[in-house]
Amino acid sequence: MASTVTPKSSRPGYGQLLRTRGAWTFLLPGFAARQPFAMLTLSIVLLVQHTTGSYGAAGAVAAATGVSMALFAPYSGRLADRHGQRAVLLPGVLVHAAAGVSLTALALAHAPLWILFAAAVPTGASVPQIGPMVRARWGVKLQDSPLMTTAAAFESVTDELTFVVGPLLATALCTAVAPAAGLLAEAALTLVGGLLFAAQRGTQPSVAAKKHARVEHVSALRVPGVRVLIATFLGIGSVFGGMQVSLAAFSQSIGEPGLNGVLYGIFAAGNMVSGVVCGAVAWKAAPQRRLVIGYTALALAASGLWTAHSVLVLAGLGLLVGMCIAPSLITGYTLVEGLVPAGARTEAFTWLTGAVALGQAAAVTVAGQFEDRLWDGAGFLVPTAGTVLALATLVSLRSRLTTRPGGRTVARGVGHRVPLSVD
Repeated sequence: MASTVTPKSSRPGYGQLLRTRGAWTFLLPGFAARQPFAMLTLSIVLLVQHTTGSYGAAGAVAAATGVSMALFAPYSGRLADRHGQRAVLLPGVLVHAAAGVSLTALALAHAPLWILFAAAVPTGASVPQIGPMVRARWGVKLQDSPLMTTAAAFESVTDELTFVVGPLLATALCTAVAPAAGLLAEAALTLVGGLLFAAQRGTQPSVAAKKHARVEHVSALRVPGVRVLIATFLGIGSVFGGMQVSLAAFSQSIGEPGLNGVLYGIFAAGNMVSGVVCGAVAWKAAPQRRLVIGYTALALAASGLWTAHSVLVLAGLGLLVGMCIAPSLITGYTLVEGLVPAGARTEAFTWLTGAVALGQAAAVTVAGQFEDRLWDGAGFLVPTAGTVLALATLVSLRSRLTTRPGGRTVARGVGHRVPLSVD
């Protein structure tokens, strides 16, 4: 379980991290298992919009999935801490695959909207929380190694890479194969990837060690700073949700539905590139200050989306917005280390992941209604409103992000998504 020792004179880097003994045994299946998370929301939107003809209905069903995921994710993380990751993953991936197939069949059968809502709930609730589980495994491997901060940044980049590949894959399957192909592929990949990840028992955190740390089993929600970060991450979720629906509607309006995956891929690529850079920089500024500055940049960039009326302008703005997201996510996750006791951090990570999903769910619903009822591109107003409101909350309550006594805040951070989901 020990990590490769890094000489104190050398600066921790990605190369040293990837040479950690046994890391690839959970990294590769972990990447495969988290990839479907980036396909889920977009696959639902494209399928339900095809069967109902309404972006509002499609967004609402996708939102039901996101809300249920956001509500159940923290409990999934808590169960994994107490009973082991394998014990949670095995039934979870089976339920998720079955729920995804059921939702697909019901949508193709033109089932009433309320039945689609009912099927969306278990689909979202059973989404496996692979990202937080991988981060927990890094913690076991590295413990107090200086490579821990590098691992955190690496996870951010990995998450963003899934959101480059996922939307492209989902769009290609839904438009070139069949409208149901994206969601069916998501269910199959979740099942296979989840089972492969669960099979790596040697790297999962020890359940026995957790049982002796009962004092650490307090809820992460009791930490005021976590609640501020949840509000902040809700705004980030509004960007993901608003972009998903609005880019799909824009591509459809110009007669190029396949362009949706490309545009969303550019947005996610900006996120990934800035995540690489953010993880490679040894920051001197306090993370609380970096979060406020980075989030201000995100709100300003998102405020220009609704003005874009051409593919090139929208691609450029999407790239800029994506580049502003990763620093905010990484810094937010970084703050968890100093704010939350070790035994509650996995739960804290899942609360933040759930906040992104919940913000995304609300944004998908509202943006879908805007695209149906207002003008083309009105859905882009949702990321603007979401980030501005979250920024106001962050600025007014930033004093609550002060690290706990005896805690520490690292220079480089941990990454998001939840899955965010986000797609």
